[in-house]
Amino acid sequence: MRLTSALLLLATVAFAVAPLFTPGFTGYDPGLFPVVIDRPAIQPAGYAFAIWGLIYAWLILHASVGLLRHSDDAAWARPRPALLAAVLLGSIWLAIAPNYPITATLVILLMALLAVTAFLQTTTAQRRWLLSAPIGIFAGWLTAAAAVSSGVLIAGYGWLSNTATALTLIALVVVLGIAIQSRKPAMPVYGATVTWALIGVFAANWSGNLPQVAYPAAIAALIVAAATAALRLRAVRP
Repeated sequence: MRLTSALLLLATVAFAVAPLFTPGFTGYDPGLFPVVIDRPAIQPAGYAFAIWGLIYAWLILHASVGLLRHSDDAAWARPRPALLAAVLLGSIWLAIAPNYPITATLVILLMALLAVTAFLQTTTAQRRWLLSAPIGIFAGWLTAAAAVSSGVLIAGYGWLSNTATALTLIALVVVLGIAIQSRKPAMPVYGATVTWALIGVFAANWSGNLPQVAYPAAIAALIVAAATAALRLRAVRP
């Protein structure tokens, strides 16, 4: 178990520093797709991506505490394999994304699946803000990011229009977000992160004069936030 703990810390640090060694990435190049869309409607506003700083720091803290104090603790060991695989994929994702959007989408879908799996394997019974919460924020953001990447691909290849793609993926994020949050009602960080991403989609489309996407994104954010709060209250109610 100690070896896996050490590998997780090393992989998480590599994941966090990867952006320093790759070109700045602000989204897939529209020229890579048959249908050129300068700003996909499903993509959140730029400020929303600042959450990565918190994700990196929290995951490093989780891995450090896990190695130093909980390397042989079964509750901490359970989510490690899936989390390790997710951060290893994350450490190479930025090198893939600028030129290979299809591959990058497949990778981020797998990352999201692994991160959600790790999140569902955590317990909130002990040190939840160091064990469950860091994985929850990672899984929540990847749930949204996988939808965004898929949406850019769908619209870029003309399978659905830009607006229809955004509305479809927003609805999917709401369904998945609430379903996953309902499995871990005592850890609202996951749902809060999904809400943050949806607010980012609202902000991007509001400023981009696409109210037909902005309003549904705002409603979706309210639905996920309300569901997360209700599930949390039910979980702590005696």
